[in-house]
Amino acid sequence: MNLQLIRNATLIIDYAGTRFLIDPMLAPKGTYPPFTPSKRDDIKNPIVDLPESVDAILEGIDAVILTHLHLDHFDDKAKEVLPKSINLYVQNEADAGEVQKAGFTNVHMLNNEQFNGIQLIKTKGKHGRGEILKRTGTVSGIAFKHENEKTLYVAGDTVWNEEVEEEILTHHPDIIVVNAGDNQFLEGGSIVMGKEDVLQTASAAPEATIISTHMEAVNHGTLSREELKNTATEKGLQSRILVPEDGESYTF
Repeated sequence: MNLQLIRNATLIIDYAGTRFLIDPMLAPKGTYPPFTPSKRDDIKNPIVDLPESVDAILEGIDAVILTHLHLDHFDDKAKEVLPKSINLYVQNEADAGEVQKAGFTNVHMLNNEQFNGIQLIKTKGKHGRGEILKRTGTVSGIAFKHENEKTLYVAGDTVWNEEVEEEILTHHPDIIVVNAGDNQFLEGGSIVMGKEDVLQTASAAPEATIISTHMEAVNHGTLSREELKNTATEKGLQSRILVPEDGESYTF
């Protein structure tokens, strides 16, 4: 398995001979308005450029997986450049309808699917706590399983909660990708994991490696890579909680 962070939650995952693109946000720096209301409403999104060209990112992609359809996970640029016939997996019928409206013709729903012999299992999550969930809506993650690979769990846009704990207990992942920018609006609290959420994830899966993404890429993020690295080091978890730069990759 090779896993590369592109930017924000956009990943390229080479798994059992298949190349997946996860949650593509592909527009240049500053293309979209800020997510509001936040502490940095004066900064357009994305706040950094891609680490490589769009053509390089799309090369050899076999399937695209969308955990949900928020702009920072599936943007207008992705809709424009992705082949309309590509294998595209979504979380539910509502999302399937939206991507079909955008012209995609080979749309599947994640529900314990098989693709090239790889088991793709939709996982649950909560995009925040309390009232903010009315705004953030339904999200998902994915567990990847194959007899020749380690089990991978991409948690998606979720805070730590009983559903994430249940997925860990169910799938026993070796690698867990968490969206850990502690993104927040002015009211409603965190809508993805912050430092404490990442630590709880590491505690719940003591044998797993944690990869922290969705950082330093959109205006409502509040947790820096440096701060999370420092926290991991303070807890003696720096070898288990990895915090990649954009473009960085790992092989497992």
